[in-house]
Amino acid sequence: MSVITNARQIAEVRRHHLAALAYEVDVRGLRWRLAGPEESILTVVGPRTRRLIMVVATPAGAGWSYLWTGGGIADVTDLRDVADCFVALLG
Repeated sequence: MSVITNARQIAEVRRHHLAALAYEVDVRGLRWRLAGPEESILTVVGPRTRRLIMVVATPAGAGWSYLWTGGGIADVTDLRDVADCFVALLG
């Protein structure tokens, strides 16, 4: 893994991870929107329940993690499992 050295690189990597998760929740029928400064927050909405989860991606150790409302945390490499979790939570 390459070293991220500045705020712009961090923002780009963050958007990349959030966009990857947005794709996964989209194919599962959830709605989503990137919001916040530099699109730093992913909001995921259940289409029937209208409940929502707010997600951020943050550097963690040697990698990155997703953090979401309600105390959720997962490595970004587990994005399919995270998307499945959101389906269960927002169903």
